[in-house]
Amino acid sequence: MGRLVGVDLARALAVFGMYVVHIGPPLSATHGPASWIRYMADGHSSVLFATLAGFSLMLLAGRRRPRTGLAGRQAKARIAIRAVILLALGTAMAMEYGGVIILGFYGVYFLLALPLVRLSAKALAITAAALALVTPQVAFALNALLSQSVQQSINTYDPLHRLSGVGVLDLLLTGFYPTITWMSFVVAGMALARFDLSSAPVQRRLAVFGAALTVTAYGTSLLLAGRTALNSLAEGGSSSGSSGSMPPDGGSFPDTQASLLLTAGPHSGTTFDILGSIGVAILVVVGATVAMDHLPRLRRLATPVIAVGTMSLTAYVGHFVAQSVLPPAPDTGTRGSWTPLIMYVLGAIVFAAVWSRFFRRGPLEYLLNAATKPAKHIR
Repeated sequence: MGRLVGVDLARALAVFGMYVVHIGPPLSATHGPASWIRYMADGHSSVLFATLAGFSLMLLAGRRRPRTGLAGRQAKARIAIRAVILLALGTAMAMEYGGVIILGFYGVYFLLALPLVRLSAKALAITAAALALVTPQVAFALNALLSQSVQQSINTYDPLHRLSGVGVLDLLLTGFYPTITWMSFVVAGMALARFDLSSAPVQRRLAVFGAALTVTAYGTSLLLAGRTALNSLAEGGSSSGSSGSMPPDGGSFPDTQASLLLTAGPHSGTTFDILGSIGVAILVVVGATVAMDHLPRLRRLATPVIAVGTMSLTAYVGHFVAQSVLPPAPDTGTRGSWTPLIMYVLGAIVFAAVWSRFFRRGPLEYLLNAATKPAKHIR
């Protein structure tokens, strides 16, 4: 079939967006267009990453036509193996870098998505919508009911939490990317994968739907919650080496005020945030696909960036490892400096461009693919 180049470009943009959050200056130190770049990266980059993870999951399970029989069982086994590896890798990285690591959450998402891989686009879209409408309220209620003492009691007996600080409760409910609300993004990505993105009519319908979803979600939130409804939780915080956009207590909601359910700021975890972010993700994927289909010169120029998207796991893990190994940039201490971020983005592009000339997959992608080969022996 060839690669879905537009999706690879969107995946690279998601990686760079996470670089902005982790390495770039905090929102409070940016002005003008830089503020918009920093704001859009908060939440939207990780959401786009999660949506594309759902898309990638369907590439394994059969994108347009779900695999059945033996092929279907082998595909599910490959997904399950990847899920376990990502959970293990995420746990190992969380021991060093904290709960900001999303990979362990991916492992849980993939395992929970296994029963859905044979659903149609319509069924998946309905499921994603239902999750977006219901789970934020359920998550809010559960967070309100969970006292600190109860959380501590659960975490005390949780080996994952003792090992890395990110336990089962964090993965499901109280972490940076809680499964209860973030499954909406994964399922939406699975639904998106069912469509023929090379079809112009499909592209137009998805673009209109994504725009309508974005405007409706954020517009309604602004009407209900006022002009602060879209404020970023990263405002005034530090971003370098941390999540930047996460709630101060590390959970889905910074406190128990029910009025927060009307807001739509990055990582607020509300229905409006989820629906608006899915709309943005759809627009990015469709926009990247259309650009790559109709602008061949831009496609050639973007080849090194697209290469980053083909090895997004390597690029994601690599920027954490690089921060630990490499000496800090001379002006890292300057709060408003974009130099460290630019250096990391250029480094990822150069590495991916060179590596892709000699190898089909990135280093970690190769190892992950090799680890799933035992699934071929499933009968």
